[in-house]
Amino acid sequence: MRRSSAVLAGLLLAGACALPASAAESADGDGDQGFTFKDPRVSESSGLAASRLHPGIYWTHNDSGDGPYIYAVDSRTGKTVARITLRGIGAPRDVEAISIGPHNEIYLGDIGDNLGGTWPYVWIYRLPEPKELKDQTVTATQYVVKYANGPRDAESLIVHPKTGRVYIIDKKEDGGHLYEGPATLSASGANIFKPVATVDLWATDAAFSPDGRQLAVRGYFGGVYYDWNGGRIKREGRLDVPLQGQGEGVSYSADGTKLLYSSEGAGSEVVAKNAPGGPESGSPSASGSSGAASSGVSGDGLKIGAAVAAVGLAALFGLRLLRRRG
Repeated sequence: MRRSSAVLAGLLLAGACALPASAAESADGDGDQGFTFKDPRVSESSGLAASRLHPGIYWTHNDSGDGPYIYAVDSRTGKTVARITLRGIGAPRDVEAISIGPHNEIYLGDIGDNLGGTWPYVWIYRLPEPKELKDQTVTATQYVVKYANGPRDAESLIVHPKTGRVYIIDKKEDGGHLYEGPATLSASGANIFKPVATVDLWATDAAFSPDGRQLAVRGYFGGVYYDWNGGRIKREGRLDVPLQGQGEGVSYSADGTKLLYSSEGAGSEVVAKNAPGGPESGSPSASGSSGAASSGVSGDGLKIGAAVAAVGLAALFGLRLLRRRG
């Protein structure tokens, strides 16, 4: 995705300066406690979804430029156990999100817009989750998507785990909107997605809790979660989003107790945090309390974030100075 020079500077500095996650969050073999992508082909993980058919497996995909592929990753080892090639679709343009709906169907959102919201339509691909994890080709259904209020950039696609209805959240620096698709997607014509609620974040991914009662939305430097409330979302609090170089993925664990956050980059780490409302989510940031912790980075992480922000501002001013001299 195209980003401003200021944002790129901040993301690169964040990735370079962030300390490793705690051992509890990153130890290999801990499965839903976090893992690291070991497959060099997974170099721009832009979405994450926990399999309900295969415990401990997470599906991911690369950003634009990879091809019609999704990867099944074993969270206990970080290794890819299957690469699925999608058949029956056109060439993917900018795949940004993945979600699993009812009946173990995988939805892939080719919804990014490198031109900043000018493409007249985008696509969604749907395929059955393979019962056997091995490299294989699977036929997918392709759906054309248009927005009721014109083209836009988006990186978040979610499928309600109970109703199967598909939603998209557009990506805007000053906050976006939750878009609702038709009750049933049609493969024979354009599917119009309509804005139904505002989202208080520059969203890079989102996920439903397994019971469909909560909606988690992440951005580069923070996140929020909502009570789904039948689609009339109510903001509940902030998420404890880790500091990552270019955080673009989030998924609930299959049991709903954890939120796992992924980032672009070869060998990137997937960090696990307690999901809000769970039995272990006693931290102020997970419950939406005010104070430093509610920013999504607490303790030493907050100090690191401040330092990164300062260096980022210096980099931004340097970029501006170079432009003036040019």
